[in-house]
Amino acid sequence: MAQGRRVERVAALIRREVSEMLINSIKDDRVHQGMVSVTNVELAGDLQHCKVFVSVLGSEEERQQVLAGLKAATPFVKGELSRRMKMRRTPELVFLIDRGLEQGMEVLGLLQRLEQERQERPVVPAGSDQLEGEGS
Repeated sequence: MAQGRRVERVAALIRREVSEMLINSIKDDRVHQGMVSVTNVELAGDLQHCKVFVSVLGSEEERQQVLAGLKAATPFVKGELSRRMKMRRTPELVFLIDRGLEQGMEVLGLLQRLEQERQERPVVPAGSDQLEGEGS
């Protein structure tokens, strides 16, 4: 159990530090094309591998540009993490696009459209022989 809490704590620190670097340290213009935020960090139990999930508000092309910029900045980010966190061995970093926010927005859009269609349908009185959509 203590190992799991340690991994979670280190992952949270990595998330905070990488988020701060996105704002202040990474100079690659590609990284600043869309609104970028770190949404999650998955750290292996042995602290050797780390997936950093980022959300990018923008077009697919902007997402790919941001990802390319982050991949190019990976050695810098790893070096900064090593310096800031004073870890014996800094994990290998992989940046990935988190599509959760995008998928959530799509689901909300679908739900809104369904609600709008439901409100536009004529109301059938209760106890009526007419089925919805029949006779229209």
